[in-house]
Amino acid sequence: MSISPSPETLDVIKRLIALDTTSRDSNLELIGQVSDALAAHGIEPVLIHNEDGRKANLLATFPAADGSTTGGIVLSAHTDVVPVDGQQWQSDPFTATVRDDRLYGRGTCDMKSFLGAVVAYFPAFAAAQLREPIHIAFSYDEEVGCVGAVSLVERITELGLEPRGCIVGEPSSMRAIRGHKSVNVFSVDFRGVAAHSSLTTEGVNAIAYAARFTSFVHELAAEFAENGPFDPAYLVPYTSTTVNQIAGGIAVNTIPADCQLHFEFRSIAATDQQALIERFRAKAEELNQQMREANEQAGVEFTVVASSPGLETDADSRIVSDTAAWGALPCEDKVTYGTEAGLFANAGIATVVCGPGDIAQAHAPDEFIELEQIAHCEQMLDAMLADLSL
Repeated sequence: MSISPSPETLDVIKRLIALDTTSRDSNLELIGQVSDALAAHGIEPVLIHNEDGRKANLLATFPAADGSTTGGIVLSAHTDVVPVDGQQWQSDPFTATVRDDRLYGRGTCDMKSFLGAVVAYFPAFAAAQLREPIHIAFSYDEEVGCVGAVSLVERITELGLEPRGCIVGEPSSMRAIRGHKSVNVFSVDFRGVAAHSSLTTEGVNAIAYAARFTSFVHELAAEFAENGPFDPAYLVPYTSTTVNQIAGGIAVNTIPADCQLHFEFRSIAATDQQALIERFRAKAEELNQQMREANEQAGVEFTVVASSPGLETDADSRIVSDTAAWGALPCEDKVTYGTEAGLFANAGIATVVCGPGDIAQAHAPDEFIELEQIAHCEQMLDAMLADLSL
């Protein structure tokens, strides 16, 4: 028999979906509403703004009955959503709509249903006599490289909160996910020298050097596929790397002065993430020297656009057994998508990914979540609250 979420939780989720928090825009209206909901229960959140002040992370703690704020569990969610540009929707993506036991709208799956469920539980968290605190950690700009969560996790550390566990509520169909790959995105700009294509010795061909770098990226990809290291828990059981965007040149009869490429790699735990970044950087510097030898005005600029660590939580970690006891589904697989979980784990906070919704629906037109998934999430929060209460 199917189960349904409470009207209160569904109402909160709908109100959050009505707020367009596409990553390119501000999330402050949403943060303001969550702050007001916390203030209604005497909880003062900490806001960590980005450089231009248009976005903010939110950190708040429901203290234990004895007033302590150290230890406890973090409930983590990102506030931003991906764009709807160019997608064909059957209904307004920012008006949550129920059809056939599904809730449709941008962010229903990724991940305002989890976020909304947590906000809907603020009254219960505030009323409970907690044995240990519950921390709320909402971030900005996860969808563009886990940007906001860096300063959010840093603040958790600075405040000495020392949570013993964290649940990142990304859509996992309520499975407790212990592992995912790192996500690393780079841009490489090749600055050559333009010349007429009949005078090749007068120019420095930016595309030619970009092609050499592209070949290097895919040679490494083949190396990982052939030699590993391997982790059979992943669908692609090794570190992958690929050039996915490239642009350059202005005309077929002109030596191209500029070319830019974007590439990424996603590494398993057995691959040294930082060492691999340096390997790519070294290749870019090698090509930079070659271009400068050809013409001192030429060169290469290597930029790390985003780099978030992977997740590798031990099966015997307490947060794994806790989430299982609270109703999360056991899972031995590791997932292909990245999350903010690795940032928490790197800060010494044992972390799992567990939230309502199927990742296959994330980012898609007519994004949806099964209502039963939201109800399952509520059951987990109920069990967690009971376990953490006196």
